[in-house]
Amino acid sequence: MRRLTREDIRKWKTSRQEDTSDIQGKVSDIVSDVRKRGDAAVKEYTERFDGISLSHFRVTREEISDAYESLSGKYLDIIQEAAGNIRRFHEKQLPASWFDTSKDGSMLGQKYSPIDKAGVYVPGGTAAYPSSVMMNIIPAQVAGVERIAMVTPPGENGQVPIGVLATAQILGVTEIYKIGGAQAIAALAYGTETIPAVDKITGPGNMFVALAKKQVFGDVDIDMIAGPSEIAVLCDHTARAGEVAADLLSQAEHDERSSAVCITTSRQLADDVDREVKEQLKQLPRKNIAEASINFFGGTVVVDTMEEAVDTVNEFAPEHLEVMTENPYEQLGAIRHAGAIFLGPYSSEPVGDYFAGPNHVLPTSGTARFSSPLNVHDFMKKSSVISYSAAAWHRNVDKIASFARLEDLEGHARAVEKRKERFDD
Repeated sequence: MRRLTREDIRKWKTSRQEDTSDIQGKVSDIVSDVRKRGDAAVKEYTERFDGISLSHFRVTREEISDAYESLSGKYLDIIQEAAGNIRRFHEKQLPASWFDTSKDGSMLGQKYSPIDKAGVYVPGGTAAYPSSVMMNIIPAQVAGVERIAMVTPPGENGQVPIGVLATAQILGVTEIYKIGGAQAIAALAYGTETIPAVDKITGPGNMFVALAKKQVFGDVDIDMIAGPSEIAVLCDHTARAGEVAADLLSQAEHDERSSAVCITTSRQLADDVDREVKEQLKQLPRKNIAEASINFFGGTVVVDTMEEAVDTVNEFAPEHLEVMTENPYEQLGAIRHAGAIFLGPYSSEPVGDYFAGPNHVLPTSGTARFSSPLNVHDFMKKSSVISYSAAAWHRNVDKIASFARLEDLEGHARAVEKRKERFDD
């Protein structure tokens, strides 16, 4: 692994992003076509990109039930337990509406309401991601979303992976469509003859999916535009090099543009991690992908003090941050920017990916500076509540009217003053 500087990490914010100029037009054409022609367009793009001709998009209840029955009981038990952990964590995020009544009888407040309809994109094709099903659907269910529609690309046999369908069955989701790519995002955003539109779309996908989400934003809400995965491991001399290397490779195997960085105050540990990464790569099934990631966007940053190490982390604002120091809680307070923070030697990144409970849909590419993991609040909206009393109106009517006239909005001023007729009658 290369020795890196903070300047190297700064440059990655742009260099790790793919050039999408040749894709944007294609995505725009797909979105526009689906918006105009509905099911017919979705069917054509599914045949073109997935090589599957579908007579209907919706997964049948029999397909869902068969998938559940065919999955090993061992895996069903694990999914059930993981879903319980995830649900309990997200239930703690539920916000409460509040109302404040003053002595004069006025009431001000804030009312939380779930969105009505959510669409969840689950990557598919040659891979299966039951964890994505749980991480996107459970917070929506906890928020109280009434309708949740899931889309996922069909495999070579025209079917959805059994793990994905079994997880949906466990969660009670039955509205599932065998479509993917930009055409699926457009169908969710604008609706077709057989797929009703939703209010918000969440879930990761390839570049076509990400750009389609970006294009439909405004007509519907989206969670985020996800970039390549990334991990930073903040460690001192007490960390074990083999564990640090394994954790770096856990994200490097995702994508050639994934980033895996060790930030440490120990030069000896940095050398040991380098050797471990090379050795562990030899036995990794996805060696070619992980090796490219490490070569292009991986390395170690050696600094003199832990304060400098934490500053480097905050500048990187990584999607995943592991803190493997003598006392990781000492660093927690100073860490401002990270999607998820994993403290201690037993909190490796996959613990959060699958089982612990917090959401694994996280901000990437430095956006942890201003955004948060997917959560229950993302499926809810706030309404301000205003109930002015007569006493409050009397006390403030002239001030409000004057403020309106300051902005040259006479209609506003007259609207509040119109209530004076109530007292003239």
